Amino acid sequence: MSTELIDLPTAMVRNDVELSIVMPCLNEVRTVGTCVTKATQALRELGVSGEVIVADNGSTDGSQDLAARTGARVVQISVMGYGAALQGGIAVARGRYVIMGDADDSYDFSQIRGFVERLQAGDELVMGNRFKGGIRPGAMPWHHRYLGNPILTGILNLFYKSGIGDAHCGLRAFHKEAYDRLGLTTTGMEFASEMVVKASLKGLRISEVPVILHPDGRDRRPHLRSFRDGWRHLRFLCLYSPLWLFLVPAAILMLSGLALMVCLSGGPLFVAGIGLDIHTMLLGTLCVLLGHQTLWLGLFGKMYGAQVMTIPADPVTVKISRWLSIERALTIGGLTFFAGILMNLWLVQQWWDVSLGELDLRYTLRHALWGLTGMVVGVQIAYGGFFLGLLRHLAAPVTLPNTRAVCWREDPPATQRPCGT
Repeated sequence: MSTELIDLPTAMVRNDVELSIVMPCLNEVRTVGTCVTKATQALRELGVSGEVIVADNGSTDGSQDLAARTGARVVQISVMGYGAALQGGIAVARGRYVIMGDADDSYDFSQIRGFVERLQAGDELVMGNRFKGGIRPGAMPWHHRYLGNPILTGILNLFYKSGIGDAHCGLRAFHKEAYDRLGLTTTGMEFASEMVVKASLKGLRISEVPVILHPDGRDRRPHLRSFRDGWRHLRFLCLYSPLWLFLVPAAILMLSGLALMVCLSGGPLFVAGIGLDIHTMLLGTLCVLLGHQTLWLGLFGKMYGAQVMTIPADPVTVKISRWLSIERALTIGGLTFFAGILMNLWLVQQWWDVSLGELDLRYTLRHALWGLTGMVVGVQIAYGGFFLGLLRHLAAPVTLPNTRAVCWREDPPATQRPCGT
């Protein structure tokens, strides 16, 4: 993330800054000056040593000059995106605490006392809640207020148990040290979700304060694109939750598929006058195979997430990965595959008994489906065990014993000597 210092007021050079207020900015000349003025006034009224940073993302309307004239420290962020601008601004912030908010005057920076009090009380992430504070008429589109925000916030709380009522509020505050531990990387609007997700995963102390959302002062369309950015938020929430992305769907598929196969193995079944037969059993087989494959992807995702990302390793996954060695996977997979082969050999015997003639598909196909399932699942278990072994190998630290390299002399008599002599 490259940043270029444009203006640095002398009053901001000191190192005793307690609070940094960071505003991402892209062509906000109509409102950025008002936001900076309100933020500066709030710092004076609170008696807090602070600075106001405008992280400009390539404005062409003079926003940088106006922000600097009203008392802000302006940094130019070359990488485009809401998250990129905030990361660049926060990176150069000197404050022990940081408050971030949009520069479109939709949030009143003169009303930040609640954030400062919660930070000083020990909370590490303080979220604004617009639904508790109030949303002024025209400040939020109806589909954001009643669909997008509640749904995405609900999914975030379901996946990560954050307990946040408004996960996408743009006005929030945090300890700079706690922020550094999160290792945030996204450059777009999903930066807001990434912060809450990783804060929840790392067990940060999170609280909320009511804030009022006002209509913004722009004379153009907002940078937010509802469906594009909504999908980016949802995509990020899924990527960091292998449980809900893989394991829950896998369990549903496998259990429903097995139920259909078991219930229909003996023959047709009628439920409320509806006949279920071999085609429904075929659907059950498909569900079992898809669910089993998804189950392995979930296990791989859990292990990879614990090693590379910030997803905590759960005890069940750790026990399974440790117990399921390559040898055990080969044994279980081989037995399962062999059971499927035996089932199909039984079908060959039935075929032989009718002189290689026509078989009753409504009877024999049920056995063939069990045989097919056993063979496919067996192969997946065997190869899955090898891939788990690869992940374990990549995660294990390699330590070499203290050994002395030895070379052989080729001329008789054959002797050993240290290499290089």
